[in-house]
Amino acid sequence: MSILSGMRVVEGSAFVAVPLAGMQLAQMGAEVIRFDRLGGGLDYGRLPVLPNGQSMFWAGLNKGKKSIAVNMKTDEGRELITRIITAPGPDAGLFITNLRVRGWMDHETLSQHRDDLISVTLTGDRHGGPAVDYTVNPALGIPDITGPEGYQDPVANALPAWDCMAGNMVVSSLLAAERHRLRYGQGQAVEFALKDVAAATIGHLGMIAEATLIDQPRQKAGNALFGAYGQDFVCACGGRVMVIGLTDRQWNGLVKATQSEAAIIDLEASLGVSLQAEEHRWTHRAKITAILTPWFAAHRIDEFQDNFNKMSLTWSRFNSVKQAIATDTDQFADNPMFHHMMQPGIGSYLVPAHPVSFDQAPTLAPRIAPALGQHTEEILHQTLQMTTGEMGKLFDRGIVASPTFNRDRFAA
Repeated sequence: MSILSGMRVVEGSAFVAVPLAGMQLAQMGAEVIRFDRLGGGLDYGRLPVLPNGQSMFWAGLNKGKKSIAVNMKTDEGRELITRIITAPGPDAGLFITNLRVRGWMDHETLSQHRDDLISVTLTGDRHGGPAVDYTVNPALGIPDITGPEGYQDPVANALPAWDCMAGNMVVSSLLAAERHRLRYGQGQAVEFALKDVAAATIGHLGMIAEATLIDQPRQKAGNALFGAYGQDFVCACGGRVMVIGLTDRQWNGLVKATQSEAAIIDLEASLGVSLQAEEHRWTHRAKITAILTPWFAAHRIDEFQDNFNKMSLTWSRFNSVKQAIATDTDQFADNPMFHHMMQPGIGSYLVPAHPVSFDQAPTLAPRIAPALGQHTEEILHQTLQMTTGEMGKLFDRGIVASPTFNRDRFAA
């Protein structure tokens, strides 16, 4: 049995954080029921999409879930969702959302139907306002320190880091609240904001203290590793690599591999400092880079990569995502985390399973994302114990939808 086998989680969500949380729970074996509007939710057609309109984004974040499509504009549709969220069972009554709607899809209202309900709600900011990574980062100053050295304009990040962190916090918060319920029998409302996740993180990393206590604000540093030594270099073949000298072992190995020992000793003597100290490597990074640049410019990557790996240096070449998939077979094709999977409407490609392994429970292979409403009939029958006649009436009135609905079967 998988680590979360038997747990039922209901998800009402859009975009990244909460769908990511639901997918991770599904990958660990929970039954995750996602409900959407009849035509699909806010992220149903989000880029990237294929020419046929199928969203690879939606498929990627909804693997292994069950899908029910409901007309939430109707009282009957809202009642159905309420019943699904609050359905009985010791491992049910778990709800994750970033689409809280006061008056029916909030904890206060839902808990009237099940007093041990656990709901985890992610908001944009702590007042309930909207926010996404691309608004949180500018508000907290991250684009101001991102980008090439000396570049004046802010630079946003393509990776939604706060959404990814918040998604993992939805999982950990839900499991923590469920542990509390198992011990004390109490449900509870759990709520936090994406912007608070980001603000807390930069606080943990010392960035709030730095901005408060040091007059000079942190500057852009390009691809340099803040606080130690790390830099990108263009090689003789035209390829670009990133090398890291964060720890003493990494730094000494880099110096030795690039045959730069004498030049570094001379630099230390001229500066009157030891570059064994991380802060000195950071302060004098430009001078270090000036020493290392000619070596990389004179060598092709294929000339030094085996030696770098043999010396266990921390380094990487710069790839596009397409190049990484095609050339880094250890990370993709040969990695047991990845499986070739045929996603209906999209095609066959590498899909990751959950990256965490438990030695007392199997790791589940990835499962396809459902078609919109694919499990509507199953959920109505198994979760809500509806008869075929009751389900047929809901389909006839347009309260629910399913791509596999068989009107003749219900009529019979």
